[in-house]
Amino acid sequence: MNEDISKDMEPDKDGYLDGQILIAMPTMSDPRFEKSIILLCAHGEDGAMGIVLNKNLDTLSFEDLLDQLNISYEEYLGDLKVHFGGPVEAERGFLLHTTDHVHETSIMIDKDIALTATMDMLKSVAEGTGPQDCLLALGYSGWGPGQLEREIQENGWLVVDADTDLVFGKAVSCKWQNAIRKLGFDPSALSGEIGHA
Repeated sequence: MNEDISKDMEPDKDGYLDGQILIAMPTMSDPRFEKSIILLCAHGEDGAMGIVLNKNLDTLSFEDLLDQLNISYEEYLGDLKVHFGGPVEAERGFLLHTTDHVHETSIMIDKDIALTATMDMLKSVAEGTGPQDCLLALGYSGWGPGQLEREIQENGWLVVDADTDLVFGKAVSCKWQNAIRKLGFDPSALSGEIGHA
């Protein structure tokens, strides 16, 4: 394995990758995850759960979603988009956000990023009183016990440390390339062989 890559792929003390970002290899066969990057929100012996960070849902605007939920909002919401978080529970909303504003039900992913799935947090974002940065996703990506580990072993994913630019950056179309560059090489250099030890 490339020495520079392996440094960024080290799991936490339990061997799990919570708070890391998965980068889909160019050989990814599932079109839903082609050139995806996914923040792993939970990873343990029961499986893994993550949110895709770089696929907008063009069929639904943030304002449309708030209207459907009867949530009033500030006239200017910025350029918030609704993202495709993954194919599991596609009607359920998840808010990734900075930790300057958390709810009692928020799950701390790391010191800078939390995940909340409550209407109260969505209302605070709509009112302009929510966290500094956020990403709203519908659905999530899930893996059963051992499934993600097999996919990584089979060269489906690379792993890199998360940062707020990759999670909350607005240039969605560049996130896959930026995540790969964070590993220290050019995305065009990727082949199906990278990642094997």
